[in-house]
Amino acid sequence: MPQFNTALISILLPLTLLVPAAQAGDIHSFASGNTRAATIELFTSEGCSSCPPADAWLSGLKNDPRLWKQVVPMAFHVDYWDYIGWRDRFASPANSTRQRTHKIQGNIRSVYTPGFVVDGREWRGWFRRGTLNLADSEAKPLRVDIDGAAVSASYTTGDVAEPLMLNVALLGFNLSNQIDSGENSGRRLNHDFVVLQQKSMLSTNGSWQLDMPSITESPVETKGIAAWISHPHSLKPLQATGGWLKN
Repeated sequence: MPQFNTALISILLPLTLLVPAAQAGDIHSFASGNTRAATIELFTSEGCSSCPPADAWLSGLKNDPRLWKQVVPMAFHVDYWDYIGWRDRFASPANSTRQRTHKIQGNIRSVYTPGFVVDGREWRGWFRRGTLNLADSEAKPLRVDIDGAAVSASYTTGDVAEPLMLNVALLGFNLSNQIDSGENSGRRLNHDFVVLQQKSMLSTNGSWQLDMPSITESPVETKGIAAWISHPHSLKPLQATGGWLKN
């Protein structure tokens, strides 16, 4: 598997696929509560023959009763498999950089696909078909409100304010692709929880106001949102929430 070691860069996913944000007037609210929700990051690629079973496992979380309240899944498609003969249309250099940064920060031992990072730590239990056990711990609540393309969020920071990063990802579901070359040639691959866009913003008072990128076309019908809080120079989440975006 390819190995990498690069410096940390800001995480702002470019628009590799145009998808619809909620139209103006579409209001959605999501809240984590006082229990910690764990992010589940899958680093995957359509060019990797070992990835489809991991993609299918992540898709199964759509029917998990813990979804959005205890688990917030995301599939980050990486681009370092594109050289093998198939270009993953969901892949982004920013996703590859995120995985390399996990390694730089000591969250994972190496860069590979499929690779799982659960709550900021490498999780190899999937390869043993192990159970995903999550710690039931208290955490400060995160609330996210979306009105059209406008996103506002609040996170209880306690008595002492500190710089914190809000990360918001637009997720695509029920996506499929016919693969014509590479390791998965001849297969139709299905994907859920695909990170289509990501935007991050720093705040010193636990409050955020931002806009998701402008969207002009709409190849994705089913979509959701994932949001999580982290320290400015760490990918480990402090709290997360998310949910479905309905048109």
